[in-house]
Amino acid sequence: MLNPLQPVLILLAVSVLAVVVFRLLRLPPMLGYLLAGVSIGPYALGWIADSDETRHLAEFGVVFLMFSVGLEFSLPKLITMKRIVFGFGTAQVAICILLVMTIAWMLALDWRTGLVLGGALAMSSTAIVSKILAERAELNSTHGRQVIGVLLFQDLAVIPLLIVMPALAAEIDSETNDFSVMLTVALLKVAAVLTFLLFFGQKLMRPWFHLVARQKSSELFVLNVLLITLGIAWLTELAGLSMALGAFLAGMLISETEYRYQVEDDIKPFRDILLGLFFVTIGMLLDMQVVIENFLWIFAILAALIVLKIVVIAGLSRLFGADANVAIRTGMSLAQAGEFGFILLAQAGESGLIENSILQPVLAAMVLSMFIAPFIIEHSESMVHRLYGSDWMYRAMQITSIAAQTMVSQNHVIICGYGRSGQSMARILEQESISFIALDLDPQRIREAAGAGEAVVYGDAARREVLIAAGLMRAKVLVVSYADTVSTLKILKHVRELRPELSVVVRTRDDSDIDILKEAGATEVVAEIMEGSLMLASHALMFVDISTGRILRRIRKIREQRYSLLRGFYYGVTDGAEDNSEKLLPRLLTITIIQGAAAIHKTLGDIDLASLDVEVTAVRRRNIRGLLPTGETRLELGDVIVLRGTQENLAAAEIKLIQG
Repeated sequence: MLNPLQPVLILLAVSVLAVVVFRLLRLPPMLGYLLAGVSIGPYALGWIADSDETRHLAEFGVVFLMFSVGLEFSLPKLITMKRIVFGFGTAQVAICILLVMTIAWMLALDWRTGLVLGGALAMSSTAIVSKILAERAELNSTHGRQVIGVLLFQDLAVIPLLIVMPALAAEIDSETNDFSVMLTVALLKVAAVLTFLLFFGQKLMRPWFHLVARQKSSELFVLNVLLITLGIAWLTELAGLSMALGAFLAGMLISETEYRYQVEDDIKPFRDILLGLFFVTIGMLLDMQVVIENFLWIFAILAALIVLKIVVIAGLSRLFGADANVAIRTGMSLAQAGEFGFILLAQAGESGLIENSILQPVLAAMVLSMFIAPFIIEHSESMVHRLYGSDWMYRAMQITSIAAQTMVSQNHVIICGYGRSGQSMARILEQESISFIALDLDPQRIREAAGAGEAVVYGDAARREVLIAAGLMRAKVLVVSYADTVSTLKILKHVRELRPELSVVVRTRDDSDIDILKEAGATEVVAEIMEGSLMLASHALMFVDISTGRILRRIRKIREQRYSLLRGFYYGVTDGAEDNSEKLLPRLLTITIIQGAAAIHKTLGDIDLASLDVEVTAVRRRNIRGLLPTGETRLELGDVIVLRGTQENLAAAEIKLIQG
């Protein structure tokens, strides 16, 4: 007899392995789940049977996905983006459905099959696209806002499609074959459920959550969320509608309470795990034998899906006033199939709306489109450059605008990101009369800040040409004020190639990425969690009768141990007016090993700067991610060395390095 634990272990092992591999390849883990399902499904290795129990469990993944969509459902957000969401989004979904229904009619397929296929293929992948746009810092770009608006409508469009599908399935089983009657009954059920839930639910939800929250029990809070989510999903299924619709309504009700974000955090582990299981079961539906036999059909469906969606979406983007380059980027970003398409296909297959001979090629094409989606989005930039010279003109105008504001700047500070941290730093620089230029990608923030006379311009700091236009070659220091490791590494790469001696201070959320950023060339990395803990400790010590001076000395010592640059400073012209005692304090000096320098090909141990009471804090070398200075480090022509010591000792060290 088969041990019931065996298929669970197989499922977990293959899923973990697939997701690890896909994360290492920087691909969405969802694709790993799909591949895992294809591998262990009944049509491939056959390690797990396609049972009703597995499908029922996977359906809970869809329930929690729709619940999350309901939580994010925001009327104010929809109103601000109403033209893109309800104009562009509606047109995209409607045209895609009509095109697929037309093709289905030409192939002599039932109109119901065409409707379901059209709805499934009209969807795009929110998980893949939003992740890639976030990594590329394009969520707030023009095409990024269009993409997010269309994805938002697609999420909403799933609801009426889920309502219509039971009516379509009931018509097939009914002797009357009167679709209008079935649809009317379904709509009346939806109206009744909505009225009951929205009228009574909104009045009961907030006081009920207040009651549960007052018990101050985290497990009770989670149990309550599960009860409401699954309970409302059960009610809608009892009414002859889908569980996913009920979960969406539950999310909507909770989104109107102040517990929305807590609920979102609590439900995330359940949602991600069960949604992963859902994609495994989708992969298990794929019959590789049918795929091989219908390879040409699958390729044709895949090509038609990508080309038609690019053409339709790009055309609509132009119709709604976007430039040609923006339209192409939007079309290529949304050219793939999506998660909700799988949900629609899975339900259609279970209800008998689509025959397996049609389901398999379409399913395979959708899976393949999601596999190649990251590569299509990645190459959209080069495609736009080839097709539209106007994009170069647009970028040239943007670069010119940035350069115009920094043309006369010398020894200024470049601030990458003008959020709260960037703005706070800018205020301090203004008080010290230090010039700066800030780069940001949020148009609204830039418009308001520029209107107030702030030195902030639109530009992606991760782009080489933008940094050059911002005066990278003349800047005194560059600061990355946002905590985005991927974008920061791009900035550090450009700085390392163009001006390796420039000091770069970057921000990160915790200590996990400090070594990576240091190796990439960051002069100093500021971790938010550490700074927060220091402030907490300093305030706490004041309440246990520790003197203020002792607290400040303690905090300064910890910071000096953590931040090497706090044990010194870069000397400037303005420092000459300071007290002579300042000359005894350690400071920093940057030296470039020039042609003919005595230190070339010598190790730091051979030079022995420690004998001069000078410490080597960093060595930067072109084309090398980072060098940790040790006694075995051999200096080469062009190396940039950062030294720390007193003014007199630094002068002696410079002579020793250059003249010997």
